[in-house]
Amino acid sequence: MSHTVEILSVGTELLLGSIVNSDAQALSRELTGLGLNVLYHSVVGDNPGRLKAAVELARSRADVIVTTGGLGPTCDDLTKQTLAECFGKRLVFHPECAEDIRRFFARMGKEMTDNNLQQAYLPEGCTVLDNAWGTAPGCAFEADGTYVVMLPGPPSECLPMFRERALPWLARLSEGIIRSRTLRVFGLGESAVESLLRDRMNELINPTLAPYAKEGEVELRVTAKADTASEADALIAPVEAEVRALLGGLVYGADVSGLERVVLDGLRERGLTLGTAESCTGGLIAKRITDVPGSASVFKGGVVSYHCEVKAGVLGVSQALLDEKGAVCAEVAEQMAQGARKVLGCDVAVSATGVAGSDPDDRGNPVGLVFTALATPDGVWVKQLNLASQSARRDRTRNLAANHALDMVRRWIAGLDPAGMA
Repeated sequence: MSHTVEILSVGTELLLGSIVNSDAQALSRELTGLGLNVLYHSVVGDNPGRLKAAVELARSRADVIVTTGGLGPTCDDLTKQTLAECFGKRLVFHPECAEDIRRFFARMGKEMTDNNLQQAYLPEGCTVLDNAWGTAPGCAFEADGTYVVMLPGPPSECLPMFRERALPWLARLSEGIIRSRTLRVFGLGESAVESLLRDRMNELINPTLAPYAKEGEVELRVTAKADTASEADALIAPVEAEVRALLGGLVYGADVSGLERVVLDGLRERGLTLGTAESCTGGLIAKRITDVPGSASVFKGGVVSYHCEVKAGVLGVSQALLDEKGAVCAEVAEQMAQGARKVLGCDVAVSATGVAGSDPDDRGNPVGLVFTALATPDGVWVKQLNLASQSARRDRTRNLAANHALDMVRRWIAGLDPAGMA
């Protein structure tokens, strides 16, 4: 029997848009990897009547219900009470859970109020899912052919609790496993990638191949189902090889978090350091690099040279050049990268200068005209970008420019033309 899953997220703050429902995304990946079919995501507020209706709907169309949120100590935390009522179960006090909660507060050096003991009441006959990351224990039970798992809402508790506590309980339902391999592509849009691969995607059944548009790039996900991980990986491997052969250097990594991670890992392996010189991106390239843990071993620093006097005074860009052509030109981008390499004492430096918007600059350069440059021990490369056709938004223009700058470094590391695209 193939099991179907509904993820039911509880919390009025989710409906109001106060927080993003990252729990559902993470749990979908985990459950799919277990070989369970996630068919529905639902969100309901902290209202017992509406929650009860959502549970009844979920049990009518799925045989596995995973809830997040509503397990805390406050009056609006009603998930356990409502689920217990729906499945005809009493809530029973668990002294061991109460003791765990007391110990948690003691470790934190905080006084525990009595309402926290509400969290120690769980449906009768359930499997307790201990919470080593917070105060609210989760639980799991089977009733009338439905499997129920309740998890706390905070992402820092929800995902580790699922992996460490709920997953072993659900593993008995698994009929084979599902594995995915995500290839990251930069340099072609989703429609262009889909056009190249459409026939092959339509042919494939197991594994499948599907594109997903990201900010300025595309993900290609190869997914296979098999009895074992090694069998699934064996199904994925030839499809991955086929995609790489077709797209070549446009594929910059597999199962990686982004261009910045690939750049940092590649430079670290070669014992090289990196610096940045930014104008229109306003430090975004440096931010993305330093968002990656361990970046200090590679990244020397960055210069945000928003004004021409900084370009000239700090980075050594020719004042005569700035007077003649302005800040937005290939020559300025080149000298910015060279200047950053010298000033920061790094092996490799990237730069970006352009017009992010919302209006053309005082020399008539259009919004979206950006020049990125890369200075290395091997030479200097410059790329001209016309990003207005891809985005009229200032933030997206800056993100695209940062992507191109990072991709220049990535391509140089890989032995490809840094200013090329294929």
